[in-house]
Amino acid sequence: QVQLVESGGGLVQPGGSLRLSCAASGSIFSIYTMGWYRQAPGKQRELVAFITSGGSTVYSDSVKGRFAISGDNAMSTVYLQMNSLKPEDTAVYYCNADSSLRVDGYWGQGTQVTVSS
Repeated sequence: QVQLVESGGGLVQPGGSLRLSCAASGSIFSIYTMGWYRQAPGKQRELVAFITSGGSTVYSDSVKGRFAISGDNAMSTVYLQMNSLKPEDTAVYYCNADSSLRVDGYWGQGTQVTVSS
């Protein structure tokens, strides 16, 4: 089993920054990618970014150049630095871990990010 706990969400003005953190515990040896997804009201959950155990990263087009994902080699913690935030970034952000122990991976409880003046 893998447990994921997110932190760092909140209210920020347009153009501001936030940093999300996701701490993994349990069988972290089984994790091969960690990522962030988000879900806005009335919309489907969408990929924001992910990072592999080898350090490769992938971003959605909507956040490329504004967000940066990082993590440690042990895949115990992953961060999402969000800059130049826009109102359309408002959503619940979920941490995800792909693991050899579970086909559909593991999810955190989510953290709210609200971008508003």
